[in-house]
Amino acid sequence: MNALHISGNDLTLEAVLEVAAQRRPVLLSADARAAVDRARAVVDEIVANNKLAYAITTGVGKLSDVRIVGDQIRELQINLVRSHAVGVGDPLSAAETRAMMLLRANSLAKGYSGVRAVVIDTLCEMLNRGVIPYVPSQGSVGASGDLAPLAHLALTLIGEGECIDAAGLRISSGDALQRAQIKPIVLQAKETISLINGTQAMLALGTLALLAAETLVDSADVLGGLCCDALKGTDAAFDERIHKARPHSGQIKTAANLRKMLEGSQIRESHRECGRVQDAYSLRCIPQVHGAVRDTLAHCREVFEIEANSAVDNPLVFITDAENSAGDVVSGGNFHGEPLAFALDFLGIVLSALAGISERRIERLVNPALSEGLPPFLAQGAGLNSGFMMPQVTAAALVSENKVLAHPASVDSITTSGNKEDYVSMGMTAANKLKRIVENTRNVLAIEAMAVAQAIDFLAPLKTSKRGQAAHTAIRSVCPTMEKDRVMYKDLARISEMIATGKIAEIIH
Repeated sequence: MNALHISGNDLTLEAVLEVAAQRRPVLLSADARAAVDRARAVVDEIVANNKLAYAITTGVGKLSDVRIVGDQIRELQINLVRSHAVGVGDPLSAAETRAMMLLRANSLAKGYSGVRAVVIDTLCEMLNRGVIPYVPSQGSVGASGDLAPLAHLALTLIGEGECIDAAGLRISSGDALQRAQIKPIVLQAKETISLINGTQAMLALGTLALLAAETLVDSADVLGGLCCDALKGTDAAFDERIHKARPHSGQIKTAANLRKMLEGSQIRESHRECGRVQDAYSLRCIPQVHGAVRDTLAHCREVFEIEANSAVDNPLVFITDAENSAGDVVSGGNFHGEPLAFALDFLGIVLSALAGISERRIERLVNPALSEGLPPFLAQGAGLNSGFMMPQVTAAALVSENKVLAHPASVDSITTSGNKEDYVSMGMTAANKLKRIVENTRNVLAIEAMAVAQAIDFLAPLKTSKRGQAAHTAIRSVCPTMEKDRVMYKDLARISEMIATGKIAEIIH
């Protein structure tokens, strides 16, 4: 795989996934290196002339009125890293940590942070040689960015703290760097604050969750269309004219997907003259619900793409005279996670809805009062066999858990740092909750997939559409028909994994 050359300006979310999950190599681009060097020269000039500049020759946060001079500047860097590495809880996964490292390096590459290029180069080398810092997932209030998680990353840069090795074991960062033949960094003026001020932890989790969510909504369109067929629903509600009359782009897209899913179905033709003119909302309103999810994902993608290519530490360095290493060092608040916190919460809300409508379709498949002649609970010999009675209960449990988790974190704030940081985003809390919502939603869709495949089996010899058959075949490749009651949790796990890989989603493309 070709190396990714980062500049701080054109990183895509797909590239983040390639680096995080597929270990694509990363290098600092030549143009970005020049911009980084120019900003660093401004910082060096400030230090050399003992000028007043926040976080360069002063303390940070509430202690910004304390002047730092001479050898204290280097000591300040070490003290800041150590004192801020106070995370608790389960560590981020390797993919999440790698995404955070790439996003941090890309932000620094913009040339507004005033770090030396060697800091970015070392982050890239850590990615390229498999050095994964141990980063606890809790401890960030989302302003001044994700201080605690990023401080754990910075610890590894200086050879302190811990890493996760290839076997998943915790080892000292010093050992990890030595094995990778990477020299620890001796941090200089401003470099610690540039490393730990930022939104990269919440953005890393959000990016990976968003990409997973895009796969889930495509998968939900496939499964929703298959359910509509299995429940002998009408495709009239997916008529293109209806959706052009209310032209939300996501709604139009999902309606088109559903038409594709039902095209050429023998099952659909078998009941075309049945006289029923409309279905329950969980079938009829799939375009409106799934489509609204799509539109929200598109909005969140825009937010995340902007953030991935932004300078989000404080203060920022703006060049005024490159020849004389002159520039303005301006203190602001780009580290504040509110734009991401809102988007992360919104993602959690819409994925909860995607799981919710899926569970309602599962209920219609298993409930003999609603399932259009299918056996009770999709069981052969219902009574002796319970069939899909309990999978629907599990889906209900997951959907209700999502409702709790979807309560927005971003409506909260808590004062920190001696009332200097008096309104925070709680974006990392939103990101951590979102991870669980993504997992729950994928598992609900797995239950729907297993149930609808069983329903299609009962409708033989009538066949669903070619795309529906492809979905059925994919499900059956990891989960055989339920001839009688059996332990199902491994089936559901295999289907969930298959959904995660995009094998169901790709059917609609």
